[in-house]
Amino acid sequence: MPILAEVLDYHDELTAIRRDIHAHPELAFAEQRTADLVAARLAEFGCEVYRGLAGTGVIGTIRNGNTPGAIGLRADMDALPIQELNDFFHRSTHDGRMHACGHDGHTAMLLGAARYLAATRNFEGTVHLIFQPAEEGGGGGRVMVEEGLFDKFPCDAVFALHNRPGIEVGRIAVRPGPLLAASDRWDIRIKARGTHAAHPHLGIDPFVIGAQIVLALQTITSRNVDPLDAAVVSVGFIKGGAAYNVIPDDLHIGGTARSFRPEVRDLIEARLGAIARGVAALHGASAEAEYRRNYPPTINHQAESEFAAEVAAEICGPDQVIRDVAPSMGAEDFSFMLNVCPGAMLWLGNGPGEDGCFLHNARYDFNDAALPIGVSFLARLAERFLEKRRA
Repeated sequence: MPILAEVLDYHDELTAIRRDIHAHPELAFAEQRTADLVAARLAEFGCEVYRGLAGTGVIGTIRNGNTPGAIGLRADMDALPIQELNDFFHRSTHDGRMHACGHDGHTAMLLGAARYLAATRNFEGTVHLIFQPAEEGGGGGRVMVEEGLFDKFPCDAVFALHNRPGIEVGRIAVRPGPLLAASDRWDIRIKARGTHAAHPHLGIDPFVIGAQIVLALQTITSRNVDPLDAAVVSVGFIKGGAAYNVIPDDLHIGGTARSFRPEVRDLIEARLGAIARGVAALHGASAEAEYRRNYPPTINHQAESEFAAEVAAEICGPDQVIRDVAPSMGAEDFSFMLNVCPGAMLWLGNGPGEDGCFLHNARYDFNDAALPIGVSFLARLAERFLEKRRA
């Protein structure tokens, strides 16, 4: 595997940085310590450093020559509100917070690429290293774009690398077109009539209505969405009542919906509201539905996906690149960047995912063996892309 020799020289240092970030997780838009660490390292490497986009965002820029070509490489920095259950030395030092999605590894890899590119400058053009806050539900990618990311730091293309448990270390996966789904959130609030639990006939029970709504929502994907389209409607919580012997006045149901195509997104929103209102009315109650469009689908651009796959083959070997990986119903706010700039997101093998070591799990940990692979890929991707722009 032709990993860059220089990267292997500081693998241990990158591992230490990654584990330090893991031990000090910070939630969306509060990544101050992480941003300080990133900015200090970038300055040490000789990068231009810019701060303030989306609050805690950091941009490192490396220029060489006068060629106008530019590439963006993006990593996310935030952690999740999860109580870590690992007992290794670099476990989270903050209760209720942990890096359960590998953003600590993504940040360390992009720092490693910055170090290599700043030292070698084996390219002509500009590399923008985008360290983004608030990927986990905060929409930091959207905020960076809205605050002028690509106006202030123009890129001909932008790329991201996300670790993926279940794919072997040493492999990289990509596909053109849909990679990750749109992620929306919804709330249904039922207004019924409370009563004593011993006399349910004197009231209107919101739990009975809620139970029927939950079951009916599953008909959206099974009976309304074309079977050839992918869609998911999931209930995340049901809140209502506070006593064993009281039927409450109201009930709150919340969840998420996932899809790839705009038409399916529209259908889910319309049917969810109609089902909630219709079932409630059937029982003499009322219901209000709110549907909030969160992250759009992550759609990789064809040319950039194919180019990235070729670079991955150079680092990992042709037989270690998965070019037709199946899409995932997960979501990513890198989608906001891809909506305004050509590019692609790729998956980096993180190992088998055994013993709970998969994303958003309390026992997850980024696999440090993947660091030099990711760093080598990102660095070579920048070199090859700018080389291509000159041709």
